[in-house]
Formats: sequence, C-alpha cells, structure tokens
Amino acid sequence: MNQINDLSPIGRDLLNRRTLMANTGFALGGLGLTSILAEEKKLNFSGKSTIVPKLDPKQPYLARSQHFSAKAKKVLMIYCPGAVSHVDTFDYKPALEKQHGKKADYIPKVTFEGPPGNVAKSFWDFKPRGQTGKMVSDLLPNMAELVDDFCFFHSLHTETAAHPQGENFFNTGFTMEGFPSFGAWVTYALGTENSELPAFVAINDPRGLARSGKNNFGSGFLPAAFQGTNFNSKNPPVNLSRPDGYTHKQDQQTIGLLKVLNENHLNKYPNDANLAARIASYELAGRMQTSVPEIMGLNNEPKSIHREYGTDQGTDLKREYAKNCILARRLIEKGVRVVQLFNGSDPSGGNGITNWDSHSDILKTHAMQAEIMDQPTAALIHDMKRRGLLDDTLIVWCTEFGRMPFLQGNGTGRDHNPGAFTCFLAGAGVKKGFSYGQSDEFGFEAVSNRTSVFDFNATILHLLGIDHERLTFYHNGLERRLTNVHGHVVTDVLS
Repeated sequence: MNQINDLSPIGRDLLNRRTLMANTGFALGGLGLTSILAEEKKLNFSGKSTIVPKLDPKQPYLARSQHFSAKAKKVLMIYCPGAVSHVDTFDYKPALEKQHGKKADYIPKVTFEGPPGNVAKSFWDFKPRGQTGKMVSDLLPNMAELVDDFCFFHSLHTETAAHPQGENFFNTGFTMEGFPSFGAWVTYALGTENSELPAFVAINDPRGLARSGKNNFGSGFLPAAFQGTNFNSKNPPVNLSRPDGYTHKQDQQTIGLLKVLNENHLNKYPNDANLAARIASYELAGRMQTSVPEIMGLNNEPKSIHREYGTDQGTDLKREYAKNCILARRLIEKGVRVVQLFNGSDPSGGNGITNWDSHSDILKTHAMQAEIMDQPTAALIHDMKRRGLLDDTLIVWCTEFGRMPFLQGNGTGRDHNPGAFTCFLAGAGVKKGFSYGQSDEFGFEAVSNRTSVFDFNATILHLLGIDHERLTFYHNGLERRLTNVHGHVVTDVLS
C-alpha cells in the first residue's frame, strides 16, 4: 500500500479499474479505426486513398500510367548547389539601389555566418529581356535571352539555412537523411519507357558531388532499384567494359548462363522482391554494356552543337559541364524518365569556387560559376526546344535557398537567405514568360503568394501527372510521401 501511495496521481489513476477499462475501450476503438483506414488506404493524412504502384519485382522499371493525364512525361532538373543569389540574377530589386551602402531596419543583428554589413545593390546591371521585358541581370546573358519560355517562382522560401539540410529538404522533402529523392519518387511512380538505360540518371558536376552527396539522388526507404545512377560525360558507369582478351561471344555465353542460374534461383524464392530487384539491376547493367557507349558518344555530335554548348571554349570546368549538358539532352531523347544535372559540387564548401556559395568576393565567385553554367545551360534548353523535347519534358532550374540583400561583415559576400529565393520551370504544362509570387522590395522575405518547397514539389509532381497526396510508401508505420503532410499545387502556373 505504501508503494501505491508513492506513485504520482497519474500513476495511481492508471491502476484504477474504471480508468483501465475506459482506456482499453478507446485503444480498441483506435485499433479498429486504424484497420478500417488501412483497408481503405487512407492513412496518408490527406483523406485521399493512396495509389501504390503495382511493381513487378522482375521488371521494377516497367513504365506505369500517370495518375491523371498530363503533358510532361520526363523531367530534367538542373540543380545549382550553394544557393544562387536571386537579387543578382532574376529578382530585380531597384529599392536596393536607393539603399546601397546603408544600414536598414530589416537587417537582423546576426545572420548565418555572423554580423551583417550594409545593404548592397546587385553587382550586375539588370535589363529588360525578351518580348515580356523580364528584368534579368547581365550575370546570365545567354539564359536571359530565353526568359519568354520560363515560368519564375519568386516567392519561394525554405525551412533551413544550412546547405546539407537545404539540399536534403529541396530534393527529398526532409532536412534529415534517409528519405527518397524526388527522382526516386517519380521513377517509383512511373517507371521508364527505355529498358536499355536507367530510369533515373544523376549527372554530377565535374568537380564532384554536392554537399549532401548521394542523398540528392538516393532511394531512401524506397526499393533500391529507384536510386539515381551516378555518371557524367567524364566518368561513365564503371564495370561495364569487357576485360581484355574476353570476346563478345564469351561475354554473351556468360550472360546467358547467369540468366539461367538467376531464373532458377528466383523460382526457388518467388516472393523475394529484393532478390528480383537485384537480378533486374544486373540485367539492366548487361544491356547498358551496349547502350551506354552509344549514349556517351558525344564525339558523334556535329561541331555546331559543340560550339553552341561551348565544349570548345572557356575554362576546363565549363567545357566539362557543357559536355554534361549534351549528355543530359541525349538521355532525355532516349526516354530516360528523370535526369538530374548538377552545376556545382561541395568538397570543401563555402568558398564560391566549387559552387555558388559566395560568402566573400561574390563579384568574382558568382561570375566564375555563371561562366560555367550560362552558355551550356541556355544551349541545352534552346536545343531541347528546337528538337521538340519540351513538348513532353519539364525543365526545373533550382537551388536550395537565396542570398541576403545586404553584405556580410566582410563587405564582399552575401549570406544565406532561406526567406526568399527564385527558381523557374520551363516546358511541358507550364506557362511561358510568367512570374509567380513576389519577395519584398529588398528580396529579403517572400511576401506575395508565398510558395514553400512542398508547394513547388507538389506542382512538379502534378505536371508529371502524379497526385502528391496519393503517391505514398508505407514505412515505419506511416504512409510517407515526398511532400510529407504539406504542399499545394500552384495552379496559377499551369498552362
């Protein structure tokens, strides 16, 4: 009895018979409701029934239908690690010219990297471009010529000011590691129409991986078959070439024997989805022995294409990135479902040399990144348009957050700005020459039609014919999705 008295009032209440019966009743009712919702596939917090792709373990990449009809069948994501400065590229802020060199009321005492400096106007002049007269800076003159084809989002904001978490959040919907990337979700939903190449290819920058590395194109808890295959024009997929002295006939005989052995093993374990997926990946690798050398044959492109993209001019980094752009177009032409093209890496970080993270000397470092990206990226978009690829391909140009409208304490760089940044879409299903949302007059905070990363990803999925609230995967007791429990489709940008 003394031991019972030592318990807290809540503890004693739990030992009460009536309380126990009441709690049991509630618990059983909750379990019953959960069972009913599970049967109706309504455990994804949206109230909608989930759409779980019907996967054939032997053919996990088999093309699957869209949730609803949509123009975009493929997507090219051009990702710029390091945070491109929106106020120096696409988000024109004349108010910064009036306040240049001054301290402003809205400037916080401390930002991501310490005490800030004064307001700074753009380091490059803005001019009206195209038929729409969109104001774009001289930093990106080639991309500026294409603004009539772009659909800008000027009121994006994000939940973190750190690069690893920012990349994770933009590409997976979560700041933590271990969640599937955008490309993995899309290929999980739709598969691919090309059986000779991967459904999802990540073309990493010539300088290496971005800060979050393979998280940006990983499969997380989705089946491993849906992770991005990592290669670029300089580094083709490894282990596809035949060893010296090994003939084509011997290679085919070995592949044939392996196929028989794999089928026999799979027949013994017909319900082992992981085994089937592993066999399917090896079979795809076998087919890639033929398809990859062909797709990597950039020398077969005419000289005019190399000249247009810039593989024969500028720095070595620009030349290699230009080759990656040609490779991206060739992969899209061959029907690869998702191509993620990186412009920037982050082996050392924060220096503005390996990526867009310009904490100091932004005039020099952003100019360096622009010289690498501008001509090849503009040529890629223009070339895809000329070939009719934008009829069924969506282009996404993006970065993890923006940069501040004022300088850092060093007086030469801009700090991280999660409160406002700019990305754009182009191609199938989106309005041309259109701008959605606004940041404030300084580019500090998104104010009009504020758009979260969840909204942005929901809109991209919608353009691909995927309902972001219904595409789920059951993991650790939850029906997980790219947009977590958030996100709304921005219908104003749909054509």
